[in-house]
Amino acid sequence: MKEGILLCGHGSRRASGVASFKKLVSILRERYQDRYEVDYGFLEFNHPTYEAAVERMYLNGIRKIYALPVILFAGSHAKNDIPFELNTLQSYHNDLSIVMAKHIGVSSFLLDLAVKRIEETEATLPPIDRKDTCLLVIGRGTTDPDANSDVTKLTSMLWEGLGFGFATTGYSGTAYPNVNESMQLIQKLGFKRTIVIPFFFFTGVLLERIYGLVDEMQQQSDQDFVYTAPFGTDELILKAFDERLEEAKTGTAYMNCQLCKYRKQVVGFEEDFGKEQIGHHLNVKGILFEEDEKPGETKNSIGKKIKNILGI
Repeated sequence: MKEGILLCGHGSRRASGVASFKKLVSILRERYQDRYEVDYGFLEFNHPTYEAAVERMYLNGIRKIYALPVILFAGSHAKNDIPFELNTLQSYHNDLSIVMAKHIGVSSFLLDLAVKRIEETEATLPPIDRKDTCLLVIGRGTTDPDANSDVTKLTSMLWEGLGFGFATTGYSGTAYPNVNESMQLIQKLGFKRTIVIPFFFFTGVLLERIYGLVDEMQQQSDQDFVYTAPFGTDELILKAFDERLEEAKTGTAYMNCQLCKYRKQVVGFEEDFGKEQIGHHLNVKGILFEEDEKPGETKNSIGKKIKNILGI
């Protein structure tokens, strides 16, 4: 019996972010089509919801689904929201099995892709010694120190591996320091150039905000501040998904529970220990952008025409 893959997205208020995610779905669907039925869903804002995607696969005869989170680091989305949704959906059908894969996390493929993006950016600029360059890695930022520390680990590996004069980590939200605070600190260090690499799959509100802040700093500073492209649908990302899928199939998709604030008492986050696993996206499920087309298909629906007229 054919098995299924559910690509678990977050959702975006930007149509361009949704389009980029659907492009990834199309690529992975083609990659896995011989063995799996591939579908997708969103936690918030967009359609289809996870529930709609799982029901679609179930009606097509799929009884085992591997859920691949399109999530880079294991904050509350990977630890609470997605498992909460999947556990709820699995309870609807006694004969359905949903196996959740691990997030991408600290992966050799992600590290190699970060190197690739940095070198692509350097190739467009006048050459200078890397010792005169600072690297700023920007993560999403969460209230979970375990997820934030994974970003910092990759920062350290890039710093040591590529030989930058200095490297540090900033976050687009929630965690400290934020993007602007990080750049203000770097400004005081006096490096000739700072390369900002956002650890994001696609464009969206947060990535646009990061790029805007870097552009502002570039205009204000006598130092150079430049940024790289997001990770997108590069083959290295696809290989990372291959790896996570294989782990899910073989039962080796382990989370880092040793430093998880929900499983252990972590300094500064003692009140989170043992919290109930409940999603927090219930009020914004599917509130934007109806599922007017599936990846690889185009539909000229009446609903789509109306939304275009209204500008939504």
